[in-house]
Amino acid sequence: MFWRKTKAAIAEFHPLHQRLIWEHTLSATLPKSEWSALVSSLSRHTEVVRRRKWRLPARTETVLVPLIRVLCEDVGPEGSLGINADLRGHSVPGKAGPQQQLPVQRPIRKLVQWWVQDPWLRVRSELRDGSVLEFGVVDVVRHRRVSKTSRSGKYKTKSKSKAVQRIFTTRALAKAQPATQPAGPPPPWIRVKVKPGPRAVIRASAKVPLPAERDQLGAIMTVATELFRWTGPTRRTA
Repeated sequence: MFWRKTKAAIAEFHPLHQRLIWEHTLSATLPKSEWSALVSSLSRHTEVVRRRKWRLPARTETVLVPLIRVLCEDVGPEGSLGINADLRGHSVPGKAGPQQQLPVQRPIRKLVQWWVQDPWLRVRSELRDGSVLEFGVVDVVRHRRVSKTSRSGKYKTKSKSKAVQRIFTTRALAKAQPATQPAGPPPPWIRVKVKPGPRAVIRASAKVPLPAERDQLGAIMTVATELFRWTGPTRRTA
């Protein structure tokens, strides 16, 4: 009985918008017109939905929406954009690996370590210049739980975590489009590899400390933009 109007309004949202609300995931390959419809639907969310339980997941407004807008600008008229996003976070069952007990010395009594791998974003975009852009983002979190005896004889347990983000990007160029080394080298934290051939492939990857939510998109786009420095200017067509 409660929140009936809000539920009715949610039922009118774009189907992918509804999936983000209920499941915090998104998986689709669509033309840019459909992605524009999704962005339009998402823009109305805060006006209609006030209940905390039905808020959009983190990274939707700071990463997903602006990313869709940027990529759709370069998708060709017959191209498509595919996005797989898992915005459920690191604590979802199945993302954590097995716990390992590490060797210790006194005063440490026990040291347990485990890793969490969260491949939360994969994108494939067919660009108007004939190239195909793909990238993925993985959060890697190391957890440690340390148990030790203090000088006063008390038994204490502390937990620590360290998180990094791995970004992998690939651009397969159009046939006969050459890859050209830019005048300046890439930033030292970005690794670039070029595979020559009839259809050259440029790969750029990076490992960075996990950025704050507001800085997520900047880190991703910085690595992806590096791929475009390795080709000359292309002629844009409608």
